[in-house]
Amino acid sequence: MARLNVSHAIIDAECCCDDKNGVTDFERLMARVNDASAYAYAFDLLAIDGDDTRKLPLLERKAALAKLLRKAKPGIRYSEHLAGDGRAVFDQACKLGLEGIVSKRLNSPYQSARAKRGSS
Repeated sequence: MARLNVSHAIIDAECCCDDKNGVTDFERLMARVNDASAYAYAFDLLAIDGDDTRKLPLLERKAALAKLLRKAKPGIRYSEHLAGDGRAVFDQACKLGLEGIVSKRLNSPYQSARAKRGSS
């Protein structure tokens, strides 16, 4: 983070470790013997250089995050988003044995709490 071209940023991210197949593995992370291979998957930008971005639509926040991370070192990775049928994405994540997904509406502002089902 210290190497990014920004004086202050708040990034929503998840710390991860991969297994031998490149799939994130929470147990590997918790074991703490893999700290050198841990990285952060960044998926949202809440503030940058004093500007609160939470009211912006997700697409705008993701674009700013992608720009910020374009020259980031391997310790932090930009999490791409998939547009499409949420149920199909969820089913595929289950089939691949993924531990979780982040699901957000493209035009929604950032919400600190979980959204109620059906809300935007």
